[in-house]
Amino acid sequence: MIVSSRMAGFGHYVPDRRVENLELEKRLGVDPGWIERRTGIRSRRWAAPDETLTDLALKAGEIALEDAGVDRNQVALTLLATSTPDHLLPPSAPLLAFRLGLSASGAIDLTGACSGFLYALVLADGYVRAHGKPVLIVAANILSRRINMDERETASVFADAAGAVLLTPSEVSQGGIIGISLVQEGQNYDLIQIPSGGSACPFEPGADPRELLMTMRDGRAVFGHAVRMMTQSAARAMGDAGLAAQDISRFVPHQANSRIINAVSDQLGLVREAAVSTIGEFGNSSAATIPLSLSLTNLQRPLASGECLLFAAAGAGMAGGAVAFRVA
Repeated sequence: MIVSSRMAGFGHYVPDRRVENLELEKRLGVDPGWIERRTGIRSRRWAAPDETLTDLALKAGEIALEDAGVDRNQVALTLLATSTPDHLLPPSAPLLAFRLGLSASGAIDLTGACSGFLYALVLADGYVRAHGKPVLIVAANILSRRINMDERETASVFADAAGAVLLTPSEVSQGGIIGISLVQEGQNYDLIQIPSGGSACPFEPGADPRELLMTMRDGRAVFGHAVRMMTQSAARAMGDAGLAAQDISRFVPHQANSRIINAVSDQLGLVREAAVSTIGEFGNSSAATIPLSLSLTNLQRPLASGECLLFAAAGAGMAGGAVAFRVA
């Protein structure tokens, strides 16, 4: 009898090109060390000109499927969390599923920005429990092509990466998601945005091309909202699961800023060693940061049955949330 889900396979991919802070600091006209002091980032990866979003997602998905050793004909659903699909239309997930050889899988894009992986995880967990079939989650972004090099807040932070997790059915009770808190603050909808290109503001001939690039209207406000949203939703998810801070073996937050990670950890009463941090090496790839971090921490020390994981994110929208997950 299927009673829960389990993370059966992990994968990640980062492009070859490593962009050090000094390269960006020279272009931005700031002092050496400015980026790391503000964000904790030392370097990030940017995709090659010929790499597409689906290329990145494919490589992470392949690794997760191989790691799980699951028959690809059994995968029933592919969820692709991304803000930078190959095209506005059609969605990229069907192409990803096709290239992965998932002939029996449905496929859909999710555009939850930095929280996209969390929302995909909640949907996947529910599908696995209801239907008893595996679900592939891939989160990927190529944000380097949306950076405004005239804006320090975005140019210094964003990166390209992909991470993947395969969820499969489990008969272990109390496994999978055991606590959820998903939140939004739509009143702060436009703090991070790409102004043009959607139906509300189509990009017209002769328009300023910078309107197609990311902008962060108020970095200080984003920081404050992110800390509060992640802390409050994580506390609620832990409460739903009946977990205390000492029960969390690994805290895997969205990698937006090392100071955010530290502030949330401290407010939740988590020991700093519990937080998985990849931001220094890989920067902020939005939805991809949590599965990228999961894959990396699993390589360093494989997840053990019974471990309690805590995920939290907040980003554009403002959409956010947290999930408590027990490893089956």
